[in-house]
Amino acid sequence: MRINLASVLVDDQEKALHFYTEVLGFVKKHDIPLGEDRWLTVVSPENPDGTELLLEPSGHPAVKPFKKALVADGIPFTSFAVDDVRAEYERLRGLGVRFTQEPTDMGPVTTAVLDDTCGNLIQIAHQAG
Repeated sequence: MRINLASVLVDDQEKALHFYTEVLGFVKKHDIPLGEDRWLTVVSPENPDGTELLLEPSGHPAVKPFKKALVADGIPFTSFAVDDVRAEYERLRGLGVRFTQEPTDMGPVTTAVLDDTCGNLIQIAHQAG
């Protein structure tokens, strides 16, 4: 068994597509119309056949309070691995990304937390070794 698909709940799929591709650097894999919404996935350019991230519409009534509570408590919705958190932090800050946590060493792991502009906090992390 392996993870094939993960989701991030987004307020606006088009805005999310721009952020996740043009800013974070993922590439679009699927874009299939489904009524008002789309089956919209992105993947890492380093692993185009790997795990897909579904930019899932956050229309369900439970989503808004859930996301609001996570953001209020500073809890990231998900985490992405990077080779160097500090370098990625500087690159993304240069693109205007807002961070709620600067790079922080936590033992063997360094993390930072950013605002994805679509209602989520996203952690980037690197584990030494």
